[in-house]
Amino acid sequence: MTSPALPHAQPTALELFTPKLVTVFREGYRLADLRADALAGLTVAIVALPLSMAIAIASGVGPERGLYTAIVGGFLVSLLGGSRVQIGGPAGAFIVLVASIVQRHGYDGLVLATTMAGALMIMVGLLRLGTYIKFIPYPVTIGFTAGIATIILTSQLKDLLGLELAHEPAEFLPKIGALWAAAATVRPATVALALGSLAFIIVLRRIRPHWPGFLIVVVLGAVAVAFGLDVATIGSRFGGIPGALPAPSLPDFSFAKMHAVLPDAMAIALLGAIESLLSAVVADGMTGRRHRSNCELVAQGVANIGSVMFGGICVTGTIARTATNVRAGARGPVAGMFHALYLLLFMATAAPLVSYVPLAVLGAILAVVAWNMAEKDEFIALVRSSRGDAAVLLATFLLTVFVDLPTAIAVGVVAGSFLFLHRMAEAVEVEGGAALIEDRADTEDDLAADANGTKEDVFVFRISGALFFGATAGLSTILDRIGEHPRVFILDFSAVPLIDSTAARALQGFVHKLQRSGTRIYFSGTRGAVRRTLISAGLRRPTVLYSDSVASAKAAAQE
Repeated sequence: MTSPALPHAQPTALELFTPKLVTVFREGYRLADLRADALAGLTVAIVALPLSMAIAIASGVGPERGLYTAIVGGFLVSLLGGSRVQIGGPAGAFIVLVASIVQRHGYDGLVLATTMAGALMIMVGLLRLGTYIKFIPYPVTIGFTAGIATIILTSQLKDLLGLELAHEPAEFLPKIGALWAAAATVRPATVALALGSLAFIIVLRRIRPHWPGFLIVVVLGAVAVAFGLDVATIGSRFGGIPGALPAPSLPDFSFAKMHAVLPDAMAIALLGAIESLLSAVVADGMTGRRHRSNCELVAQGVANIGSVMFGGICVTGTIARTATNVRAGARGPVAGMFHALYLLLFMATAAPLVSYVPLAVLGAILAVVAWNMAEKDEFIALVRSSRGDAAVLLATFLLTVFVDLPTAIAVGVVAGSFLFLHRMAEAVEVEGGAALIEDRADTEDDLAADANGTKEDVFVFRISGALFFGATAGLSTILDRIGEHPRVFILDFSAVPLIDSTAARALQGFVHKLQRSGTRIYFSGTRGAVRRTLISAGLRRPTVLYSDSVASAKAAAQE
């Protein structure tokens, strides 16, 4: 005889917020694990080096700020995070948002908004609300991701074509107009370098997928510049990068400035939470482990504050770099810490060489990133799946491209929620009709009683699905169609998992109508929470009689 399974004990607050680094050390961290993490960290750093600079430039800030973000933010995410293999750093998903904030409020405004976003993420994590991030509808996530990819690709056309623009607007349509107006300034050498870089990355991924294509193409482009290729470089536009981290500093703030950047701070916090937890879920799927979502959010909040204190930009979990970390054999968070230290070492020893990196090559890298992050197959599948999902997807996508990301996410979530409520309301079914007490066994006495009309009819209706305000109108319409009022009316709730006060009030009106005609009313199979809601709405004895099942209600009706 097997003993019943014991319920899982709820984790304590200390367990929920213990960084995975501590867990890994408790399990036993050996020299072999250290070597594996050191090698994985080096592999990730090779990928992160050109990508961090490219994302920072596309975000409207200097390339060094991308490296500061990967170093400080990446180190803190691994040190404090709730995932064993998460890699933090600047992400392509933030490019649109960061560029918009910098253009409207300057870099100081970005620092303040990111600091506030970090505080919000810490608060959300400490309140254990991280699990609610998963309720963002899938079409919304795919829609804004595809929209961001479109904007990233558009933002790189200037560097890919070598266009000369006095001012590049942030909005999509004005940007397209400005790029078209500058079409006569296309530089053939830049176009050739960009196309060659794209072709090299694509071909190398096919024939040598494990080679660091981004870094190789950056090195080749820098060598071409050193030998006299006349194209725009990091040095010609930004003057190179420093060889060390800046001293930490806190942002200047006022209540007026905080009020001005509050919507941006909320957008950063929401997008950062979505991206980091999505990345952690991907890592869980690759490793078979489970992350601590609230611990991860607290770490992301701390990392964002730390990043901008040292001159960086927004930090989040990065799916591609995290996947690279897993494939490189990472054993724990030490790999992510090594990745940050390797980048710091590069800054200290090879910063002058960055001046030779062509912007067209970085533009080609981001074009590949945008293409990969667009989720093309998922986008097409959602468009074909249903009209509702397609509407939410396209609304989110178009608002991201033509309006802004916060508006797109807000509208998408609201539209997705209404779509879900509509589907839940349609899923509610009411079936049944006239029945006979005890289903009329074939006995002589029963048949005689039927002929004399001494046994009274019973109506049994069974409700399936969640009864909430969205399903109330349909339920009321069905029940109101009952023309005759039987002597006994049984409403079976055994397939109703929940009911809200709106539906309970609607049932109250129907019950009172039946009661006026002398009908005895039974509610059968009500679960605890459902029964409490019904009783609180006034549906209690003697108005309504409760039974465990339809059979027991029929038996009670004979007494």
